[in-house]
Amino acid sequence: MNESPSVVETDLATSIPWHSSEIDDLLQQLDSSVEGLDADEAALRLQRHGPNQLTPPKPVSALSVLLAQFRSLIVVLLLGAAAVALVLGDLLEAGAIGAVLALNTLIGFAVELRARRAMDALLSYEVLVARVVRGGQVESISSDRLVPGDVIELIEGDRVPADARMISGAELQLNEAPLTGESLPVAKSPERMDDPGALLADRRSMLYAGTSVYVGIARALVVETGADTQIGKIGTLLATVESRKTPLEVRLDRLGQRLVWLTLGVAALVTLLGVVQGIPVGQMIEVGIALAIAAVPEGLPAVATIALAVGLRRMARRNALVRRLSAVEALGATTVVCTDKTGTLTAGKMIATTVGGLDGTIDVRDQPPETPWLVPLLKAAALTSRATLDSHTDELVGDPTDVALTRLAMKGGVDPAELLERLPQTDEIPFSSKRMASASIHTRSGEAVVFVKGAPETIIDMSVLDDGARSQLLDLNSSFAERGLRVIALAEGCAEGDHDSLLRDLTFLGLIGIMDPPAEGVAATLEILRQAQIRTIMITGDQQATGEAIARDLGMLDEGSEALGGRELAELSDHDLVNRIENVTVLSRVSPEDKLRVIEALQERGEIVAMIGDGVNDAAALKRADVGVAMGIRGTDVAKETAAIVLTDDRFLTIGVAVEEGRVIFENIRKFVFYLFSCNVAEVLVLFTASVAGLPLPLTALQILWLNIVTDTFPALALAMEPAEPEIMSRPPRDPEAPILSRRFLIAMGFYSLMITAVTLTGFGYGLQAGDGSRATTIAFMTLALAQLFHLGNARSRGPVLSPRRAFANRWALAAVPFVLGLQVIAVHWAPLAGVLRTVPLTSGDWLIVLGLAAVPAIVGQTVEALSTGRRGRGPVQVAVS
Repeated sequence: MNESPSVVETDLATSIPWHSSEIDDLLQQLDSSVEGLDADEAALRLQRHGPNQLTPPKPVSALSVLLAQFRSLIVVLLLGAAAVALVLGDLLEAGAIGAVLALNTLIGFAVELRARRAMDALLSYEVLVARVVRGGQVESISSDRLVPGDVIELIEGDRVPADARMISGAELQLNEAPLTGESLPVAKSPERMDDPGALLADRRSMLYAGTSVYVGIARALVVETGADTQIGKIGTLLATVESRKTPLEVRLDRLGQRLVWLTLGVAALVTLLGVVQGIPVGQMIEVGIALAIAAVPEGLPAVATIALAVGLRRMARRNALVRRLSAVEALGATTVVCTDKTGTLTAGKMIATTVGGLDGTIDVRDQPPETPWLVPLLKAAALTSRATLDSHTDELVGDPTDVALTRLAMKGGVDPAELLERLPQTDEIPFSSKRMASASIHTRSGEAVVFVKGAPETIIDMSVLDDGARSQLLDLNSSFAERGLRVIALAEGCAEGDHDSLLRDLTFLGLIGIMDPPAEGVAATLEILRQAQIRTIMITGDQQATGEAIARDLGMLDEGSEALGGRELAELSDHDLVNRIENVTVLSRVSPEDKLRVIEALQERGEIVAMIGDGVNDAAALKRADVGVAMGIRGTDVAKETAAIVLTDDRFLTIGVAVEEGRVIFENIRKFVFYLFSCNVAEVLVLFTASVAGLPLPLTALQILWLNIVTDTFPALALAMEPAEPEIMSRPPRDPEAPILSRRFLIAMGFYSLMITAVTLTGFGYGLQAGDGSRATTIAFMTLALAQLFHLGNARSRGPVLSPRRAFANRWALAAVPFVLGLQVIAVHWAPLAGVLRTVPLTSGDWLIVLGLAAVPAIVGQTVEALSTGRRGRGPVQVAVS
């Protein structure tokens, strides 16, 4: 055993179907035995293969993460605006912009650093101690010293330390949910499987790292360690998956690019025109700087961040914790929700729903009826179950199937403890994968009696039945299985002879169908998503029949939709999957790699995908999805650290809530972007028109900076607080490719910008006629400020702002108007500030002119809204905006 098998082992690691090979062949090929490796050979292999641990990710410096926050064009524009403010000597403006930059940068920096802990969470699945057979002796060693060829021992409660092929064992059942998504404990057997291409979840002879022993004991041959294990491959897959930018991030980047060209183009054109007209170059440079400042919406990133933070707070109150701010908006853009089944669409616990036998079928989800043939069946269910009552919680604990059987018996009036007193247990026959049955032996009226539980075909074969009855029961079993039920058969007989003789000539009692039923509120949430034209796709590790049955119960499988099994999915090429996925509603027995392929296929079709998962096997798909959503209660650390949103109540209903909040957030973002750009374009047009017309500069650079910080930002913040519109979940998802500055958006923005420009220049002209330049500039400054403020009503939700429903819907908007008005009055009449802004006090006549002109855009906009709402129920201007 001291000769090096390194070349052979390297080839075997990628070529041997471990689950379908004979264990003797594997021992020979790995140059090992049931006595395990000796210490020297194990040390050599440890040097060759490396430690049994996952490879940590390449560290990324905090500085790199910090610098990455400055790649946004909006951030670049803000830096430019801050530089301009410094050049102009406005330290307050530069400080305000700097504070916004610092806030956005710190939030992004903290969130990204936290996201990089996903791989650290994956490492937590390593086992600290393993029991290994070395030289025929069992010893405990650190699990990172395991090597291929080692023989390990496992008992109940152990976590499997490496991928291993089972050699021997008794009643072994594993919890494989974190790896495969299988909802029930999986029975394992040392017998080789005939199918080399069996799916991961179907490989009953294999034990995988990261899973845990539910019950039983086993001895197994280690075949893969470290990064070569299935969980290690998921870690590698997760490290290679790149997160996509959310729709909001993409839109803001596009917006920034357009803004750069708009700013440079307008500033250059106006400067050139002024120079051609003979205006001094220094004066035109001042105009160009003012135009550049006017074009940059300094408050946009701050308002966007605050709007997302408001949504985050609202979602947290409704049991959805957001780890990445932009995910709030992305969830509102979702067109497809891919979701796990167990515990998400279903209640997460097994219950008996149907019993059947030769005398009929009964629905037992509620109180079982008092039917004579049902009584012995319920008693047998209680006596063959190993579930126990937790004295602290009064909850049944144990194997999920046993819990379901005991719960059914108790609903039918059977007291398990009292029954055991009358029929004390004397012996039991444990379940084995070969026998496919277990039995409990009791004393009844001085006679020994056996109660048997197991697979329907097995119990039917053990029972005394004629051919007609046998055929009837087999057909009933098939019908239960087609409905996705896990079927358990029960029988009783006389307990005489050895164990084999006890399991013959039984009296058949009946079949019990068990399932994990749909969770409360799921059907209603699916209907809400359907009305919002959002597809829901179930991705489960359970059998296809189980997934289809739940989907039918929930109304997900309608005409034209189909279910796809894991093997068929694996055989599809990426191109075929993109074409096929359009009609698929249920995916069963799906591997982690294929979950990722499903997400990518949907995204290839232009879908915005939200992925809901809880296991290690979901991590790569959660990271790749536009929005990864993890379960907070039963979710693994890997899933929670990878996901952008964590549901603290593990309820599918919360997804509907989160989608609604996401839609509200994006609608509010569009509203304040519309408002900010209407105002900023109006400022640019005022300066541009005055320059082209050869008029004096209507506004100074400091006045524009004041407007952008005061008149723009506070009303925009109020728009970020706008409540949800009643029909928000009745609209289809917005086009993920549509830019914020769409054609309709630009038309509406231009419409209002031109009106604000017109009234501002009219006020400026009025002041110039009086022959007072300072007064004219002040009138233009005040008219523009108040016209922008009154424009707030046009930017709010559909319908006239003065309607009773809307007038008081947003208290922040109500507060913003007098607050900004007060600041504007101070800017004119408080001498220290007026001196900085170069404004002069206005007469009562001037104020009447200012107020009259400033109200025009609002009056026109509200008139259009009122007429349009009365005619069609929605205004064309606001339709253009949203």
